[in-house]
Amino acid sequence: MGLNLLTNVVVADIPYFEFPSIDGGYLDTQEWRGRPYLVVNTASRCGFTGQYADMQKLFNKYRDKGFILLAIPSDDFNQELSTDAEVKDFCELNYELDMPMTSRLSIRGSEAHPFYNAVKSEGGFVPVWNFSKVLIGVDGKLLGTWGPLTSPMSPKITKLLEATLAVSSKIEDTY
Repeated sequence: MGLNLLTNVVVADIPYFEFPSIDGGYLDTQEWRGRPYLVVNTASRCGFTGQYADMQKLFNKYRDKGFILLAIPSDDFNQELSTDAEVKDFCELNYELDMPMTSRLSIRGSEAHPFYNAVKSEGGFVPVWNFSKVLIGVDGKLLGTWGPLTSPMSPKITKLLEATLAVSSKIEDTY
């Protein structure tokens, strides 16, 4: 654990993880080293599903600055479609999503993906519902967590994201 210069709070290191991609292969967070990323557990039949539009908007706004947004479809709350193909088609047809997306995964309980176990262990956060959000900074530290009532475009998220991106660009300018 260390001191986060952006928010002046103690934050936790989150290890690197691989996620199975909905497109096949794997998404490896180690490849995102030095880049911030937001992880959102999603569900296609949830009342918060409209947040997909703001997720894509956030991704579009900051992707050229190195930001990654990872959508993790999960049926942990019994609101996700039955197959990866159905999820992918739903997201592409209804929201034109082009952000990285995993295969359907568990995000809580004994079957939770190791990323969520690390977030729970290091930061005490467990998603309470679909569309919970976890922001990892350029240094691999847990910067913030939010429940489904916080929009992806909320100033709570965008201000923190912009601050970590500013730190990232200052680091790059020194090379």
